[in-house]
Amino acid sequence: MTNALRAVCAALLALLCVPANADELRPAIIELTEREPGRWVIEWKLPVAATRGQSAAPNAQPVLPDACETLSPPVQRAASLALLGRAELRCDGAMAGEVFGLNGLIGNSDAIARFVPLDRGVQTFRLTASAPTATILAEASTAQVLQDYFIIGAEHILFGWDHLLFVIALVLLVRAPWPVVKAATAFTVAHSITLVATTLGYAGLPSRPVEALIALSIVFLAVEIALVLREPERQTFTRRFPWLVAFGFGLFHGFGFAGALSEIGLPQGEIAIALLAFNLGVEAGQLLVIAGLAASLALLIRAAPKVETPAIRFAGYAIGATGSFWLIERVIG
Repeated sequence: MTNALRAVCAALLALLCVPANADELRPAIIELTEREPGRWVIEWKLPVAATRGQSAAPNAQPVLPDACETLSPPVQRAASLALLGRAELRCDGAMAGEVFGLNGLIGNSDAIARFVPLDRGVQTFRLTASAPTATILAEASTAQVLQDYFIIGAEHILFGWDHLLFVIALVLLVRAPWPVVKAATAFTVAHSITLVATTLGYAGLPSRPVEALIALSIVFLAVEIALVLREPERQTFTRRFPWLVAFGFGLFHGFGFAGALSEIGLPQGEIAIALLAFNLGVEAGQLLVIAGLAASLALLIRAAPKVETPAIRFAGYAIGATGSFWLIERVIG
């Protein structure tokens, strides 16, 4: 087996390694808020992985601006799937050029930093383990909002495994390039509609049934993959109307995106820009996955056509098993 073929097979079979928890993309959040002139509050939230009971950033500590001093010792407490911290500050002078953030982020952990002054627009920054602090600007930067929310959107589709598995299953089932493109476009349009409507307060659903329906969408496509593998000429509902299935389930995935975005928050005065950047990031990540998977399948068919069916069957069962686990977990809690 050639190295290229090994790489293709590994990419398909790696679907078995999907994490059991689909919502690992819950970034840490730190917010510096001005309550009255010279008086500030810094608050932070460190997410806890439900399956491990440990913080994704166990050693994270707030970084305070040099112009600020604490008025009382910081207080930290446990909450549902998070560790919450808070401290009151007194800050002298202008805050532009000051630095704040979270030290101790590890691996691929992300954090969102928000600066909320009384008399200017909110500034939002994305923090990483390699860049754990942000520099406060004199004025909020539209370019910074575009960049940060584009990256957040791309990461949410690339590391939000429930959304990602739906896209992968759709490609494995539909296969033909043009129908896949139409289905992906329908999925994007649908989740954009519910994401925007929910974010702006025009719609909304409880998170638990939404998460269960997202898991059900994965199981539905996995079942159809199994049916097609058994009868290659069978025209399942998704094969006949891929755009309709993608649009219908995409509406519920949009509610899921909105839930994730509500955790992060949107910068006041830049909501439209942030929503646009987030959606573009999701779309870019989605297209990257589709292109990579389509190229891998094409290479597999050319290099070892006999391996194609077993590899897709293996991937389909892995997707179905993972989706079923999430569905049961989200229904019975």
